[in-house]
Amino acid sequence: MDIIVTGGAGFIGSNVAGELERRGHRVTILDNLSTGTKGNLLTGKGKFQQVDITRRFSIESNVDAIIHEAAITDPRFSDDAEMLRANKEGFRNIIALALQKKAKLVYASSAGLYGNGPVPMKENQKKHLLSAYATSKLWMDEYAAQHYAEMHIVGLRYFNVFGPHEAHKGRPASMVFHLAKQMKEGKRPRIFRRGEQLRDHIYVKDAVQATILALHAKKSGVYNVGTGMGTSFNRLVEILNEVLGTCLKPEYINNPYAETYQKNTQADTTLAGEMLGFKAQYTLTQAIAEYVRDL
Repeated sequence: MDIIVTGGAGFIGSNVAGELERRGHRVTILDNLSTGTKGNLLTGKGKFQQVDITRRFSIESNVDAIIHEAAITDPRFSDDAEMLRANKEGFRNIIALALQKKAKLVYASSAGLYGNGPVPMKENQKKHLLSAYATSKLWMDEYAAQHYAEMHIVGLRYFNVFGPHEAHKGRPASMVFHLAKQMKEGKRPRIFRRGEQLRDHIYVKDAVQATILALHAKKSGVYNVGTGMGTSFNRLVEILNEVLGTCLKPEYINNPYAETYQKNTQADTTLAGEMLGFKAQYTLTQAIAEYVRDL
């Protein structure tokens, strides 16, 4: 297949592009390199075009499918208006391209739009928007739904993804990344007070598998991509100590983002299993052990 990956120099996008190429697909990456990094780009036969998808652009070649990962993804990005503009306009343009090319479309939604709703989080539960980022992703889901009848379009509500190629993200990188980095440097891991907050940490290799399976989903829709398990930050520190062979106790700090902070995330993965045939393969300990070897 001829597949476009937007945001292919970013975290999830670069992992998706690499796996698609390994499976023999012809991959073209579109990225404006504003948040991605050239170090994440394909080293094989894949093509790269530096494109701002929020502006008018064209693709002359054949396209069978598009995987849309490009977005401003930092929930604490300083300009809400620009966040909304970029994420909405980029998605409009990608849907238009998919319709023009009669291509399948898989795009990144987010578990962020569940906010502090009940867990396990189900796709149809009431949304609780804590940021402009979450607002933009809910808008994308609603806009996508208007096109279910005319195209194959699947949104993936990724939960807390971690793994290779995320280091360039800085502050928005995963807690697994930040805590492992601190502990490898011999520092006590810093977590918000009590450390009882839950996160559905999913390894990027599992997220990639779900993304590729979505190209063949039974029907258009939006589906959670998580493990279905919530792990506390206290337990995460314990696992990192086990894997790293350290014995570092957490340093508890006050949460400066209390009003806009998701306290718990945990996916209900029923629909992903039924519609995508997806189930996460890595346990958290297995994923962390593989990941930290390369950090």
